[in-house]
Formats: sequence, structure tokens, C-alpha cells
Amino acid sequence: MISRTNANSFRKNLELYAERVNTHLKAIIDAQYKSGAPQELIKAMQYAVLGPGKRIRPVLTYASAELLSLKAEQVDSIAAAVELVHTYSLIHDDLPAMDDDDLRRGRLTTHREFNEATAILTGDALQAIAFEVLYSDHFLRKDNAAQIETIGWLAKVSGPKGMVGGQLLDIEAEKGVTDEEGIANIHNLKTGQLIRAAIMMPSELSQITKEAKTKLDEFASLIGLVFQIIDDLLETQQDTAVLGKSSKSDMKKNKATYPSVLGADKSYDRVHKLYDNSMKALDFFGKDANTLRCVADYIINRSH
Repeated sequence: MISRTNANSFRKNLELYAERVNTHLKAIIDAQYKSGAPQELIKAMQYAVLGPGKRIRPVLTYASAELLSLKAEQVDSIAAAVELVHTYSLIHDDLPAMDDDDLRRGRLTTHREFNEATAILTGDALQAIAFEVLYSDHFLRKDNAAQIETIGWLAKVSGPKGMVGGQLLDIEAEKGVTDEEGIANIHNLKTGQLIRAAIMMPSELSQITKEAKTKLDEFASLIGLVFQIIDDLLETQQDTAVLGKSSKSDMKKNKATYPSVLGADKSYDRVHKLYDNSMKALDFFGKDANTLRCVADYIINRSH
């Protein structure tokens, strides 16, 4: 079982969780050499996946597993699959046809380091590998129903009713989104749904009650929106060196963000209200949810 933690030890555990998923991700990408995949494609995947990253989504997966009394190895593939899909989305989001960004995680975006066609195919490959990882996982194969539900989670939140749909709405919103409901919908789809899946997918391997699953889902949905609003705010306040990506890029491209719709002060008000409600949802679990509380604190207090 993943060891229990508290606020003082969380930073160390955050590093351990990140190191754990990084080791798993490296093994997944290295295995592609034996598959006969083109060398240039594998190099691009290594560049995109194994570079610097906060790994918040995998950390949330491990924290959820802790709450559910699951072993870390039971959710390694889930954590990796979520990060693979997240990385694919970043590669495509940075493309000239999308946000046309030059920097990601403190270095050149994949299409700048390689080329646009390779970047597109790299994203496509990572998405496919994510599902292959879930299909071939030893623990998931022990429970076919859980495996199907887990794969279903990732497919649903990655597609037109989730991340991809949110990305399209984000592009269309450059023409003008003026109300909070519209921006909340974009954020929930583009960012929130994958974070929700990172937290909820481990529940398919547990004996969690219906009420407990509802409370966990409530937390997952709220903290996903908190994450993106904080992203919006940091994008307007931090410089490029701290963010690891182009500062004030959203503003220059007329992107729909919480600060652009509500202003900074009201955006912070929304963050704290959403955060408070997410903590109320975790009250159901008592001290067993301490790691999830620590991750939520990290999300709301982060500087990049």
C-alpha cells in the first residue's frame, strides 16, 4: 500500500510519485525499440514524454489509490496512460494550427525540436500507446470488467465529449466568450475531464461504495476546474522562465480565460470557493484522503 502522508512530507512523496511514473513511462517508450517503430518517432516520443513535467495527473492517480487502499503497482499503468494522453494533448495544442507555441516545459515544443509532421504523428502514437498500456496491464487483466471501465474512462474524457471537444471550443472562443458558464464549460472539457479520470479510474479496481464514488467524483470535478483557473492566473502573472512556456500567450491570442472574463480578483474568489467545496467532498473520507488534500493544496499554491 502507498504510505500515508501529511503536508510536511508531501513534497518528498510528490517527487517519489513523479519518479515512479517516470520510470514506468521510460520503460514504455524504450519498449518501442523492440516493436519496430521508426527511430525518429521513438526519439520524438522520448523527447515529449520524458522531459520535465510536474506529473500532477499521475500523482492524483497514486493519491486516489492510497485513499482506496490499492497498491501502487496496481495503478502504475493508469498513471502512465493518463500522462501519455496528457502529453499527446500538449504536443497537438502547441502546433501552428492550434496555439502555435515555441516553448513547453522550459524547452522547445516538439514540432520546433523535430518538425510539424513528426509532432502530429508523435501525439497520435502516444494516444494509441496509452490504450495499449491499459489493455496489456497485468492487474487490469485480472478483472475484465474493471479493465473495460478503465479504458472507457480514458476514451470518454479524451474524445469529443472531453478533451478534444474542449480544445475545439477553446479555439472557437477566440471569437469571443463573455460569460463564466462558457469558460467553465471549456475548462471542464479541455482540462478537467482528464484530471477527473486520473482520480476516478483507480476506483474501478476497488470495492468503493456508490456514495463514496459520488463524493470522490465531486472532488475530482472541482479540483480539475481549480487547476485550470490557477493556470489561467499564472499565465498572466508569471514570466516565461518560471512558467516554462510563453507568458501572456493567452492574452495575445485572445484566448478565453477566467481572468479575461471575470478579472483576477473574481477568478481567485472562484478558485477558493471551488477549493473549499472540494475539501467538503473529501470530508466524507476523513484522514484517508490526506494525500489528495495535499495535492489539492499544491495545485492551488503552485507557482508554475
